[in-house]
Amino acid sequence: MDLINEVLNIAIPPFTFLSLCLLLPPFQFLKFCLSMLYSIFTEDVTGKVVIITGASSGIGEQMAYEYARRGACVVVAARRQNSLREVANRCLELGSPDSLAITADVSIIDDCKRIVDSTITHFERLDHLVCNAGITSISMLEDYDDITITRSVMVNFSLLWIEFGPDILITLATPGFIESEMMKGKHLAREGLMNVDVNLRDVQVSAFPIESGERCAKSIINSACRGERHVTEPTWYKVSRWCKAFWPELIEWLFWVFYLPRFGDSPTTSLSKRLMDFPGLRALVYPSSVYSPGVKTK
Repeated sequence: MDLINEVLNIAIPPFTFLSLCLLLPPFQFLKFCLSMLYSIFTEDVTGKVVIITGASSGIGEQMAYEYARRGACVVVAARRQNSLREVANRCLELGSPDSLAITADVSIIDDCKRIVDSTITHFERLDHLVCNAGITSISMLEDYDDITITRSVMVNFSLLWIEFGPDILITLATPGFIESEMMKGKHLAREGLMNVDVNLRDVQVSAFPIESGERCAKSIINSACRGERHVTEPTWYKVSRWCKAFWPELIEWLFWVFYLPRFGDSPTTSLSKRLMDFPGLRALVYPSSVYSPGVKTK
């Protein structure tokens, strides 16, 4: 498996680069033509129902007003009740046929469900959902006594690099499929409990070679010792970032074809799983350790 990754480390980057050079220009021209077409034939939102979270102020408030000007029925949701009612009333003044204010906290799952349920009950439909609510942190990491309160904050590591300066170095490791319990099928089930299912492992990993944990650990430690900010192992996985940056639609299409089964079918019917039925392929790309027992599920 390590030999396969070694070959791919050499072959995949130049192949992907040349492919992008050949295919990206015509694809971008096609996107430009489509954007011009879509700018002419835009969606009419008159009478359509829109939910906007975080609508009591800022961008969410202004989006509510813009939807109202276009004749949409606006559902505004936020935590501040008085401000929310003012926004809802203003939407009616701007031309919204109907508006609904729902006091809710989108960090609470039950509140999120209530927003949707109330909308469906009132309007019997939902056309647009604007997930605008968000929060950021302006405090230093060292200021937190309880780090769990930052659970809803997306950490911006580029800012942490600036905050810590040269005294504390951060190396972000982006591993691919590496020998571990997850490669034995360990996953978090929808009930919130740990489960083991090797068939779902095959769906996720498919024919990608699994690298040894030892090799990956060495690569990460070497990069950390060199003071590098990023390390991707195996290194050929870096090409996914190129594609995501220059051709995100390709990544989406590949995931759609490769991983998603038909509606209503089991995930094990996906193309990624069916590939593993090819004789001898599993033994070629999976190390023997992924078949050993001893997975912790609690």
